[in-house]
Amino acid sequence: MSAAGGRIRVLLVDDDALVRSGLRMMLAGSERIEVVGEADDGRAVLAAVDRHRPDVVLMDIRMPQLDGIAATALLRAQPSPPEVLVLTTFDADELVLRALRAGAAGFLLKDTPPPEIVRAVELVAAGEAMLSPVVTRKLIALVAGDSDAVAHQQQARERLATLSAREHEVALAVGRGCANADIAAELHMSVATVKAHVSRLLAKLEVDNRVQIALLVQDAAA
Repeated sequence: MSAAGGRIRVLLVDDDALVRSGLRMMLAGSERIEVVGEADDGRAVLAAVDRHRPDVVLMDIRMPQLDGIAATALLRAQPSPPEVLVLTTFDADELVLRALRAGAAGFLLKDTPPPEIVRAVELVAAGEAMLSPVVTRKLIALVAGDSDAVAHQQQARERLATLSAREHEVALAVGRGCANADIAAELHMSVATVKAHVSRLLAKLEVDNRVQIALLVQDAAA
């Protein structure tokens, strides 16, 4: 779902009313972002998305009835789903990895400064990923310790083997958390060409977003 050229519609999903209120106030400072609705549990997400048609969902991971991981998986299975940014208290833990595998476009700590939350929402609405090189290094360690690491590694290597040499180079750069502009500079191509390669990677690897490309690359290397 794209918000190019217009306001970015955001849905807040958290079981804590104070957290939702704080996020609403933070995002109100941005002229580009409009909070269109709220939900207090993962079970209410699909109905809320149908009602409000958000571009981005800010999703808490830990909720009492249906957690953010299951809710993200349900949401990403829908036609033309919004992007999902998961909210967590803990930096790069196993639940975050599971949420990213379920299709989240990135994650934010709940104590992230307001300007960074706004920037994250704008990035994922534009189709970028919320995986910095620092975060990527932490995820590599999580992937290596995953109980299903061997199975993930085999599947990832088989899927990456279908790529051309150039596509593989772009995939590796995405796997390091590089933005499109950085990839363009590194591989001596235009940003538009990088975007075209990323779009082909999404289709060829049958994944939802850049984060899942990155996870495949990390799985293959684990």
